[in-house]
Amino acid sequence: MSTLEHGREAYAERRWPDAVGQYTAADHDAELPASDLEQLATSVILTGRASEGVDILARAHLKYLADGDYPAAARCAFWTGMNLILLGEPARSTGWLGRAHRIVEDLPEPCPVEGLLFVPAGLGALYQGDGAAAAEAFTRAADLGRERGDADTAALGTLGLGQAKIMLGQLDDGLALLDEAMVAVTVGEISPVPAGIIYCAVIETCHLAFDLHRAHEWTRALDRWCVAQQNLVAFSGQCQMHRAELYRLHGAWTEAIDAAKTAQDLALRGDRMATYGGFYEQGEIHRLRGDFDAAEAAYLHAQETGFPPHPGLALLRLAQGKPDQAQSLLRQAMDGAAPDYRRRMLAARVEIELAAGDARAARAAMEELASLCASIDMPLLHALAEQSEASVLFHEGDPQAALVLVRRAWSRWLSLDAPFEAARCRALLASLCAALGDEESARLERAAARAVFSELGAAPALSGLELSALEQSVSVAPDARTAPLPTSGNDFGHAADAGPLTARETEVIQLVSAGLSNRDIAAELFISEKTVARHLSNIFTKLGLTSRAAATAYAYRHGLV
Repeated sequence: MSTLEHGREAYAERRWPDAVGQYTAADHDAELPASDLEQLATSVILTGRASEGVDILARAHLKYLADGDYPAAARCAFWTGMNLILLGEPARSTGWLGRAHRIVEDLPEPCPVEGLLFVPAGLGALYQGDGAAAAEAFTRAADLGRERGDADTAALGTLGLGQAKIMLGQLDDGLALLDEAMVAVTVGEISPVPAGIIYCAVIETCHLAFDLHRAHEWTRALDRWCVAQQNLVAFSGQCQMHRAELYRLHGAWTEAIDAAKTAQDLALRGDRMATYGGFYEQGEIHRLRGDFDAAEAAYLHAQETGFPPHPGLALLRLAQGKPDQAQSLLRQAMDGAAPDYRRRMLAARVEIELAAGDARAARAAMEELASLCASIDMPLLHALAEQSEASVLFHEGDPQAALVLVRRAWSRWLSLDAPFEAARCRALLASLCAALGDEESARLERAAARAVFSELGAAPALSGLELSALEQSVSVAPDARTAPLPTSGNDFGHAADAGPLTARETEVIQLVSAGLSNRDIAAELFISEKTVARHLSNIFTKLGLTSRAAATAYAYRHGLV
């Protein structure tokens, strides 16, 4: 087998460094055919050397022109322009995209890749928050891709249309389109670079849509896709930043830091799109742990990418005792944000406005957040909205109404396996119980919150809990002591210990039945091994079992696997 044939084989098997080496050696002997040059360029880009890859892609473009293959030449021009956008070279990018347009326009017959030319306009509209214009451009791209038989174009257009519909509030339609785009990726219809783009964009959009279930599913799929390819750098950093976000939510903060640092390393090696998320997620963990100097440094590194590190930096200012600065920062960030990014900052806005003393602004943000629940029916969003409304009602002097909402939010956070937010609800519940005169329930809820904060190492939350307890011990109104509570704090604390298996416990028992170790289960679900052990203990207790083998047998008997 010749060196060139070895290169083609390595490319087909996604062994990118081997493909680069073999193709490069073959190119030294004789100039590669245009299609092989294009594959060499792709291999170089995927190993993190995008600048070199762009130069090779330009060579492939010229070779296609010389061969008279104008559609392929237009495709190379388009991807050269798109890669230059990612490299931060907009002028060169504009030139290459213009060249792609000219080639297509000059062709006497319809061009298979014409739909690709609508993608940049769609992306520009998305970044500007113009969902309607984005939907129009991406619809054209998807339609042309299907008409001309170009799977990459059809999938990218479908992806963009899904993102646009979600921006416009058409959640179900948008998510269905994202799933459709992912089907094309998972069955192998899509080229490697568009496939990576679709994976990462779908996961990001799922987070913006508060769809934690899909974010989990597609992050696991992206992780497997990255691992299956030799020394893949492009998209691997973005995978790690998404893993870090999920680890953070599930209280696996050490694992979140590790994933964030891996994302930063891969960003330095070439996956530039992982820079922001890698540093932002690191900043979040440092902030939650009380290492404010390290958090500030991480947020500022994230900001160097051109994207504002909010709400994290604003919440850091609040934790530093600077509510006015926090308020100013977040208001500025939200004023210029696209609708989908604005939604992600509303809960922090409520917290910060309350701390800054602007109850009207806090209520307005809370009502905006609550109104989203009508069109975005996601447990994560409902939990944020209920927790925010409870805080506002408490501030307005209605602890009884707040109590009902915070209990709902607590239950949702538990079902989402989000221990920090669940503990924050219990801290708020302690304050509500104290305000209503139920000191024993307040003590129990405070102790439960303290245990979680201590285990996580959430020093600022722990300090705030103790300060709140001190303030409440001298400020409970005498006439509030007879106010009735819907349920006791003790019932609230033990609600999670009763009943059938939760959704997360079901996932754990299914993975145990598949033979996975605790470590493997933790990696699959983006939780810590300690959390896996706790879930297993709950499963054994609820089902009266004593071993993994017994749990496996139970799962098979009851149709869980």
